[in-house]
Amino acid sequence: MKKLLLSALAIASVSAPAFAQEKPDSAGFVFTDIKVVPTNSVKDQNKSGTCWSFSATSFFEDEILRKTGKSVDLSEMFTVRECYNDKADNYVRRYGVAQFSQGGSCPDIAYVWERYGAMPEEAYRGLNYGEDNHVHGELESGLKAYLDVIVRKPNRRLSTAWPVAKKGILDAYFGEVPESFQYEGKTYTPKSFAESFPINTDDYIGLTSFTHHPFYKPFNLEVSDNWINYLYYNIPIDQLVEVTENAINNGYSVAWAADVSEKGFNWGKGYANLPKAKTEADLEGTELARWVTLSAADREKETYKQRGPVAEQDVTQESRQEMFDRQETTDDHGMVIVGIAKDQEGNKWFKVKNSWTDKQIYGGYFYVSIPYFKAKTLDIYVNREAVPASILKELGLTVAKKK
Repeated sequence: MKKLLLSALAIASVSAPAFAQEKPDSAGFVFTDIKVVPTNSVKDQNKSGTCWSFSATSFFEDEILRKTGKSVDLSEMFTVRECYNDKADNYVRRYGVAQFSQGGSCPDIAYVWERYGAMPEEAYRGLNYGEDNHVHGELESGLKAYLDVIVRKPNRRLSTAWPVAKKGILDAYFGEVPESFQYEGKTYTPKSFAESFPINTDDYIGLTSFTHHPFYKPFNLEVSDNWINYLYYNIPIDQLVEVTENAINNGYSVAWAADVSEKGFNWGKGYANLPKAKTEADLEGTELARWVTLSAADREKETYKQRGPVAEQDVTQESRQEMFDRQETTDDHGMVIVGIAKDQEGNKWFKVKNSWTDKQIYGGYFYVSIPYFKAKTLDIYVNREAVPASILKELGLTVAKKK
């Protein structure tokens, strides 16, 4: 467990690694970090569908670090457990016609923070089932099977025992939530622990960009993991890029939900981009002669063979919407944008912190091109202080008043 760190030196030690490459990496890219905000170390969600909690928790840790200079390691599994509990209630109240899975969304952390509080990792690891790392397949399947029995009402009405049994399952896997715990010489409850930090959940808003709803109005984003029916503010995609850049440049990280199923998403090689499809007009000589003999599948493979920066797709509001409408863009993964970088040709990229361990080319970070971000972002979650004033005004919002 990381202790709270108070010095400027400590702040530097938890910053995302920043570097300037001199030679191309294995994929031919040379990334140079321009601006990186302080953040804690990369965590590992392992075999659990809890990226939303890892990214949201990292985002709140970044906010605490930015506001106080203190590094704190919050428990992702406390949030996950409380969401499992409430998702189970929601599932039963809706007669089984509702989402129940490992998934969630970044605003779930504010939902839990307000209702139940927070805990440090050292007090609640959520590993009570004989594993060293998170794996939720058995938990999800077993709890879902139990809930499906409950919604069938074999006794014709619900018993008073099923909520106790549900709690028993969660306790068995995660461990009981203590009424109080010791942290750095003080006694806290989950609620008082959350209240000890300068986090006002009213400060945070979700933003998205789709044309099937009006711009500058909130709407319930139609993805299955939005089980709390959170209302995201809708803005044009270029403004979504503007908000993200403005946040990073002013020291705020950005929680990011995106589709990571594209062939251009190369986690192992440390980048995600959206190459423009090659055509015969792009080729000449022997390269063209070879190209015309390839199948459509082989031509697609050639498009994604990269040795450094390539021409990328021109992503428009309309093309982005079509990808979403045709479910080519889906709600896959939650991460945190912590920086802005450039490649050797001067193209701008976002630096992203992932939760798939640090055993990777950039130590658990990777780079996302602006076209990929524009095409494949589902939503972002950000402190409204980081939103340009002109956009806040169009949304009819102001900076939240302090509680």
